[in-house]
Amino acid sequence: MNQLGVRNPRNGALDYRVSAWTDDDIGNAATRLQKAQRCWSESGLDARIDVLDQFKSCIAENFEEIASALAADTGRIFVSRFEVSATLNVLDFWLNSSSDCFEPIHKATSKFAPSVEFSHALIPYALVGVISPWNFPLLLSMIDTIPALLAGCSVIVKPSEITPRFIQPIQAAIDRVDTLKGVLQFIVGDAATGQALVNHVDAVCFTGSVATGKSVAVQAASQLKPAFLELGGKDPAIVMASANLEHAVDAILRSAVGMTGQSCQSIERVYVQERVFTAFLHRLVQAAAEIRYNWPNISSGQIGPLISAMTATKIASQIEQAQALGARVHCGGIVERHDAGYWMAPTIVTDLPHDCELMQEETFGPVIPIMPFKHAEDAVNLANDSRFGLSAAVFSGDIDEATNIAKKLVVGAVSINDASLTAIVNDVEKNSFRQSGLGGSRMGNSGLTRFLRKRALLFQNAAPTKLAMFSEAES
Repeated sequence: MNQLGVRNPRNGALDYRVSAWTDDDIGNAATRLQKAQRCWSESGLDARIDVLDQFKSCIAENFEEIASALAADTGRIFVSRFEVSATLNVLDFWLNSSSDCFEPIHKATSKFAPSVEFSHALIPYALVGVISPWNFPLLLSMIDTIPALLAGCSVIVKPSEITPRFIQPIQAAIDRVDTLKGVLQFIVGDAATGQALVNHVDAVCFTGSVATGKSVAVQAASQLKPAFLELGGKDPAIVMASANLEHAVDAILRSAVGMTGQSCQSIERVYVQERVFTAFLHRLVQAAAEIRYNWPNISSGQIGPLISAMTATKIASQIEQAQALGARVHCGGIVERHDAGYWMAPTIVTDLPHDCELMQEETFGPVIPIMPFKHAEDAVNLANDSRFGLSAAVFSGDIDEATNIAKKLVVGAVSINDASLTAIVNDVEKNSFRQSGLGGSRMGNSGLTRFLRKRALLFQNAAPTKLAMFSEAES
C-alpha cells in the first residue's frame, strides 16, 4: 500500500500516516456495496431513515473524538466543533424532509394515446462516489452522502488526503450501525485513488478545484456517468450607499476572513459605492485589526492557520502581483510563520486593477480586495466580470434596489444584507453558474432527487397497433 504522510497545519509536523487504498481494494468494496444496494433500496424510505437516525446518534456520541480529529487536520477547534454540529443538522434536515422527495405514484392516461396508461418508478444509482475537499472534511463529504443514502444508493467516500484523520472515528460510527456499514464506506487515498474510484461507481459527486473538477468530469463523461460538481468561487459583495455599513462590514468580514478565508463561499472581492467607500474602508480596516490568530492557544482568537505552504505561496503571489501593479495593502498582506505553520492576518487591498489575479482567481485566504463604483450598473458589470458564478452578496437599505441588482448577477445564489447564507440555509435550491460547478442543486429537494432516475411503466389497454397500419399501398 502507498503510505501518505499528513502534516499538522499548526506546526508543520508530519505527524500522521495513512495507507492509500489500491484499485483492487476499491473494486472489492464497490462490488460489496453494489450487492448490498438492492436490499437497501427495497427496504423503503422509513427503514433508511431509521438507519440514518441511528448513525446520527453514533456521531453525537463520538462528537468530541470526531471534532478533535478535524481540529488536528485543520488547525481550528471552534469551526471543527461547528462542523460536527452542522453535520448533525444536515442529518436532521434530511431525516425530516426526505419524504417530500418521494411523491405518491399514480397511474395517468396519456394525452397522446388515450388507450395507454402510465406510471413512473424512481430508480436510484447503485453506487455513488463522493470525492470531498479538505476545508470542511466531514460536512462536505456528508452533504452529498446523506441524501444519496436516503435515495437508496450505496455510497463510497474519498475525503482529501490532506485531512484524513476524521475517517477513522467516522468509519467507526458507521460500523456500529449494522445495515449502514453494508452500504457506506469511507476510503483513504490521494488523487490517484480518486481517479480509480470514478471507474468503479455509477455516479460521482466532486467538491474541489476547477482544474480537478474538469478532470473528474472528463473521466466520468468518457464512461457516460453523471458527475455533480461543486467547484471554486470568487464571490463578490456589492455595497450600496444606502446600506447599513456596520452590518455590511460585519457580514463581509465574517464571510471573507472566517475559516481563514478557506471556503468556496467566502467573499473574495468587494465593490463599494463611491459615496461611502472611504467610510466603509475605514470601518473594515478597524474591524480587521481586532481579529486574532488561534495561536499559540487553539482555543483563543478567531482564525486558524493556512492549510499548507502551497496555499500560503499562492496567496502571497496574488498579493505581490497586485502590489506590483499599484495596489495598496492597508493591513495584513504578509505570510507569517509561527511554530512552522503558515498564518496570515486579515488583509485589505485597494487601488488594484480588475484584471489582476487577486480580483480574478480564487484566493482561498483572508484577503479582501475592494474597488469603488459609481452606479449600480457598474457594480453589476464588475461582479459579472469573472469566470466563476457560485454566489454573491448585495447590501442596500432599499430591498427593491438590492433585488434588482441580485437579478442581474450571474451566480447561483445571492444573499441580501448578509453574506454566504447558503452555508447555513439548506432548504433553498441553487445551481452553480459558469465554472463554479455542474449538475443539479445539492441543496433543497434536488439534493436528493438528483440521485434518482425515472423509469416509465406504460400499459396498453387496447389491441396493439399492427404493422399493416404502415403499409405504403394506396388505400
